[in-house]
Amino acid sequence: MGRKYVFHDSRELYFVSFATVNWIDVFTRKVYFEIIVDSLVFCSKNKGLELYAWCIMPSHVHLIISSENNRLSDIMRDLKRHTSKALLKLIAENPKESRKEWMLWMFERAGKRNANNEKFQFWQQSNHPIALFNAKMLTQRLDYLHQNPVKAGLVTTPEHYQYSSAIDYAGGKGVLPIIFAT
Repeated sequence: MGRKYVFHDSRELYFVSFATVNWIDVFTRKVYFEIIVDSLVFCSKNKGLELYAWCIMPSHVHLIISSENNRLSDIMRDLKRHTSKALLKLIAENPKESRKEWMLWMFERAGKRNANNEKFQFWQQSNHPIALFNAKMLTQRLDYLHQNPVKAGLVTTPEHYQYSSAIDYAGGKGVLPIIFAT
């Protein structure tokens, strides 16, 4: 990976995107969203993750984050490792999951193609972090992140999407505690 997409200084704000392998739409059920939400809460409370904005789409996640005391690369590694194991287990054990066999086959297929995995690969390897050096970049990424569900046709206004910080920025209270980016 080139130097362009790495965390240089974890104290700076970063826009981060990460996706499921093959862009599989996993996050279509509330129980799957909750794994990500709970993991972000855990990382905020226990690993020093500072969460400024977030959005969980059906196949990917967008965050604006920093950390005063810990390396963002370590936090992201741990977050993705934990959520991949928890989500794979939940998918495998979910009697209501009609796509179970297909999804597990796709994750196993991806895992076999990557020597870094024991069996399955849930997330694509890149986090694609982009440092937000100024207010213009921050505003652009906040708008992009919050408009993502609207552009995907999931809602008509950003603040109506439950799995996003858009409601917080619109004056309401979302499901995750955030630090407002200014």
